[in-house]
Amino acid sequence: MSLDDVVVMFHDPSLERTTDGHGLIREKYWYGPEGMENVRTKKEPKQAIPTFPETIELLMKPENRHVKLNIDVKIQNEPNRLFTLLNKTITSHQSWETLLAPRILLGLWHPRFLSPAKNILPYLRRSYIGISPYIARKYFWDSCDVFSIHFTILASWDGAKFRQEAKAAGKKILVWTVNDPKHMMECVRWDVDGILTDYTKVWLDLRAELEKDEQKVATQYNSRLFLWQSVHFYKPMQLLTQYYHHAYLESVAGPLDDPNAPAPAIKVKS
Repeated sequence: MSLDDVVVMFHDPSLERTTDGHGLIREKYWYGPEGMENVRTKKEPKQAIPTFPETIELLMKPENRHVKLNIDVKIQNEPNRLFTLLNKTITSHQSWETLLAPRILLGLWHPRFLSPAKNILPYLRRSYIGISPYIARKYFWDSCDVFSIHFTILASWDGAKFRQEAKAAGKKILVWTVNDPKHMMECVRWDVDGILTDYTKVWLDLRAELEKDEQKVATQYNSRLFLWQSVHFYKPMQLLTQYYHHAYLESVAGPLDDPNAPAPAIKVKS
């Protein structure tokens, strides 16, 4: 969110990596000569940063009524302020209850965001996003219909157990970020509900091949040696990664066990 209450669709908390802008988004204005409305991407063709209202406008076009939106809510946001702005945009559209809300999935990383989401956006389905089955089970299990978890974690023994538990409970599983066709095929074997990838054409082409001849494609990608070829699939590395992830969540958005405690890195607009 900008200082002047514009919600932007942007991955990073700051502008430098992918645009010609500088600074934290939450410390910038959208409008004005120095505003983020003038920022453009580094890559060609240069593009402006899309806003949430623009995204919803696109989603509501007749030709896009089949499209679903998976919102990744960054933990640097103040949840009450953010969700109030999202609610204002969503409910401004005609027939939003039937034509829009059912297509939006609200993805949350930190339990601080659960209560505000339930109070302000009760009509949206919620998902847990993260790399920790422990956090998913302890804080999000009863409040989310969908669990979006990193591929390497779901490939572990605990990940397999979590997938089984989710399926038994009627929960959906999304997997990110799956860019390798071998990993995509592994997700197919798991029978997950969605694959998140940076290379959508690779996945769509593979899916088309599967629809034509699943057995042939399965044979082509039947090796699972990749599970032993990267340190990221090994338990010690995963435990270390989850430890730092846990620490990062609490350093930005406050203690997981006390969602009402002050958040070190979340600014509340006065």
